[in-house]
Amino acid sequence: MALCGCVSAANLSWQNTVIENHSLKTAPRCGFLKVSEKTNALAFGGSESMGHSLKINYPHAVGLRPRKGVYPLQVVCMDFPRPELDNTVNFLEAAYLSSSFRTSPRPTKPLTVVIAGAGLAGLSTAKYLADAGHKPVLLEARDVLGGKVAAWKDDDGDWYETGLHIFFGAYPNVQNIFGELGINDRLQWKEHSMIFAMPKKPGEFSRFDFPEVLPAPLNGIFAILRNNEMLSWPEKVTFAIGLLPAMLGGQSYVEAQDGLTVEQWMRKQGIPDRVTDEVFIAMSKALNFINPKELSMQCILIALNRFLQEKHGSKMAFLDGNPPERLCQPIVDHIQSLGGEVRLNSRIQNIELNSDGTVKRFLLNNGNVIEGDAYVFATPVDILKLLLPENWKEIPYFQRLEKLVGVPVINVHIWFDRKLKNTYDHLLFSRSQLLSVYADMSVTCKEYYNPNESMLELVFAPAEEWISRSDADIIDATMKELAKLFPDEISTDQSKAKIVKYHVVKTPRSVYKNVPNCEPCRPLQRSPVEGFYLAGDYTKQKYLASMEGAVLSGKLCAQAIVQDYELLVARGQRRLAQASLF
Repeated sequence: MALCGCVSAANLSWQNTVIENHSLKTAPRCGFLKVSEKTNALAFGGSESMGHSLKINYPHAVGLRPRKGVYPLQVVCMDFPRPELDNTVNFLEAAYLSSSFRTSPRPTKPLTVVIAGAGLAGLSTAKYLADAGHKPVLLEARDVLGGKVAAWKDDDGDWYETGLHIFFGAYPNVQNIFGELGINDRLQWKEHSMIFAMPKKPGEFSRFDFPEVLPAPLNGIFAILRNNEMLSWPEKVTFAIGLLPAMLGGQSYVEAQDGLTVEQWMRKQGIPDRVTDEVFIAMSKALNFINPKELSMQCILIALNRFLQEKHGSKMAFLDGNPPERLCQPIVDHIQSLGGEVRLNSRIQNIELNSDGTVKRFLLNNGNVIEGDAYVFATPVDILKLLLPENWKEIPYFQRLEKLVGVPVINVHIWFDRKLKNTYDHLLFSRSQLLSVYADMSVTCKEYYNPNESMLELVFAPAEEWISRSDADIIDATMKELAKLFPDEISTDQSKAKIVKYHVVKTPRSVYKNVPNCEPCRPLQRSPVEGFYLAGDYTKQKYLASMEGAVLSGKLCAQAIVQDYELLVARGQRRLAQASLF
C-alpha cells in the first residue's frame, strides 16, 4: 500500500503504566494490565495483485502454552473520535462529485459496462455507475476482492493482508465512500501524531504531535518545530527556506518538480543530506516503496501539500478488520442492490476487437465471453500492458504506458508468543534499511486484537532485491531489523520473543514506480478507443498511487462514461444495425 504520509514519535516509557483516566485529551493511548486487575473493557471507538501469499513454518516457531503463575498482559486502547472532515473543501468537492451520479437523469437504456479488476478502482467505478442507473459487470480474476487491499484467512482463522493500509484525513473520496455506505464506524482513528523509530537509539522513538487547537498549516509547523530529536534548528530553518518556492509557487511549481528526484531537489535547494536521511527516506518508502534517490520530488510535495494545508490531513485511521469483508463487501452489496454484478474467478484472457479497432468483447480464461456497451480496465498497469491488443500498441496514449512500471513490495506478518511492550497503538516508521512502516495489529485493529500475543505487520521495502528470495531469508532479515527496534524483547536467535508463525505476501508489481518524468505518461480515464476506459491509481488524478487515488480514478472513469452516454448508445445501435445486415 502506498501510504501518502509520514510519521514521528517520543519515548514511550509510560506504556507500562495502568490507564485509569480515559479522557481522550489526556489519557495515554495504550497500557499493559494484568488480567487479574480490575480494568475497563477494551474500547475501540484495484485491480489484481500479482503476488502470492505464503505460509511456511519457521524452524524455531513455537506453540503458545499457558504458564502457571504468570498473568498474561492485556493492552487497553481507546480510539479517537472521527475528525471533522465533512465541511472541508476537498470533502465537499468529493461529495458533490458523488452526488452528481445519484442526481443525474435516469438513462432510458442503462449501459452494460464490463469492468476488469475488483480492486478499489474497479469497485469505485462500478459503484458510481450503478448510482447513475447503469449496469456494471465487475470481473475479478481471483477469488478474493480488493486487489492491492486483498487479504486471506489462514487455517487458524487469522488474517494476512497484501499491505499495511492506512486511511488518512486527506483522503476525501475514500472518506466520502465510507459515509455513503454507512460504515464510518469501521475506521479506528488514532491520535494526531507521526511516530519514527530512532535507529541510533534502539528501542526509542521520536514523535511529531499535531495540536488540535491550531489550524493548518500552523499545527504542522508547530509539530515540526517542537521536535528537536530528528532535526536541529539550523536544519529546520534550511528546510523551511527550501520549501518556500513550493509554498509560493503552488500547484504549477509542484508539477514542475516531477523531473527531479527527492535527493536532487533537496541538494538543489541547499538542504543538508541529513534531512533526507532522517525524514525523507522513511517518507519516500512509505509513499512509493522506493528510496529518495529514485522517487520523484513531485510525489513528496503533493503529500506535504495535503498534510500541511488540511488540519486533519495527516491524521490516520486503521480499518477495524480485514479489507475484503469490512470495506470491499459493502461496496459489492451496494452494487448488487442496484442491479450490478460482481463475478470472482473471471480472468481476462484476451481483448477481442471489431474491425474498426474498438472492443468487441472480453474472452475469459474459462472460455466464456462477455460483451457490453462499454469496457473498463481497472487492473494494475502491468496487467493491462500484457493484454494490450497489438494494433493498439502504436497509439501514443498506450505507448506512454511503457514508462509506468509497478514497484515490487513485500508484506510480512509475524505472530509472537508474547505481548511486545515497545510498540504503540499507531503506525510506526521503522527508518531501517529494509523496512518501511509497521504496526502491532493486535493493538491497532479491533478484529486482530489479542491480549496475549503481538502480531507485527511490516512493509518490507525497497523489495526489488528481495522479491525472489525465500520466505526464510526475508524473515531472517526482518528479525535482524526487529532486534534493533525491540532490543529488550526480540533477538535474532529467538532467545527472547519466539515466532509462533508468519506469512510473507509478495507483490512483484504493485503501485507504479513514481520516478521522475512519469507524470506526462499517466493516462486520462477516457482512452482514444471509443467505448474503452481505464481506472487505477496510475491514471491521471491528483492523489498519485494510493487508495484515495484508486477511488478517485474510479469516480472519474464513471463520470467519463456517464458523459459519453449518448455516444455509447449510438455506438450500440450502429452495432445492432450492422449485425442485422448479416
